[in-house]
Amino acid sequence: MSVALVTDSTSSLPAELAAARGITVVPLQVVIGATSYDEGADGATPELIAEALRSWTPVSTSRPNPEEMLEVYEGLALEGATEIVSVHLSADLSGTFESAQLAAKRASVPVHAVDSRQVGMGSGFAVLAAADARDAGLDGDKVASAARERAAATTSLFYVDTLEYLRRGGRMGAAAALLGSALAVKPILKVDHGRIGPFERVRTAARALSRLEELAVEAAADDAVEVAVAHLASPERAGALAERLSSRLAEGLGDREVHVGEIGAVLGAHVGPGMVAVVVARR
Repeated sequence: MSVALVTDSTSSLPAELAAARGITVVPLQVVIGATSYDEGADGATPELIAEALRSWTPVSTSRPNPEEMLEVYEGLALEGATEIVSVHLSADLSGTFESAQLAAKRASVPVHAVDSRQVGMGSGFAVLAAADARDAGLDGDKVASAARERAAATTSLFYVDTLEYLRRGGRMGAAAALLGSALAVKPILKVDHGRIGPFERVRTAARALSRLEELAVEAAADDAVEVAVAHLASPERAGALAERLSSRLAEGLGDREVHVGEIGAVLGAHVGPGMVAVVVARR
């Protein structure tokens, strides 16, 4: 039995980590102006998307199609995989999971498609849990279950400077976005049952970041956890938050570091420059 793991580029796994853990990453696409790019270091980067958003260049994103997913699955089967576990961002936010499901029906080996109901490192931690289960010798069903369980035990919160980008991309209702702008509030959002929704509203960016810290500590409680801090064009804010969480959650983290990184272009297109997110995954 050989279980292969697949995820998509929105899971925010560093390329070197994905390679080391034997995880195949399928890119989503970003269209900037009239040019289409694969998400990644050789295509659409966080820097490229932040620049486009600031200049009001039209930006859109798209999923990999079922044929592309099937090609990945068949390639892994040829390499010896007897089962595949394919873990993706929430089906309420992207059609990527649907592409995985459609491709799975035609694959020559069993494919367990997993809707993580998460985004970013919320999905990434689920994939890493699946990798742990695979490396422990579990079969595809149990590897997929490990991913679902980790995702369900994960809290994903983020701060955005404005709701405008979420409104543009259809991930936030126009009424909610306009209300936030009218009140000049700084929103904290949460991934809840696969969807992005408002969680709290505060008056300043500093207060929002402070609340993210407190909410992350509450989510961790006294459990063993993995924690990630992500950002788009806001490294100083993210670094400071990660440093504080490393100290406050040291017991639950054990010898694990707080992951800090810039989110990819696809998620960045929907949240905009200045976004800071914190993800707490209970082990």
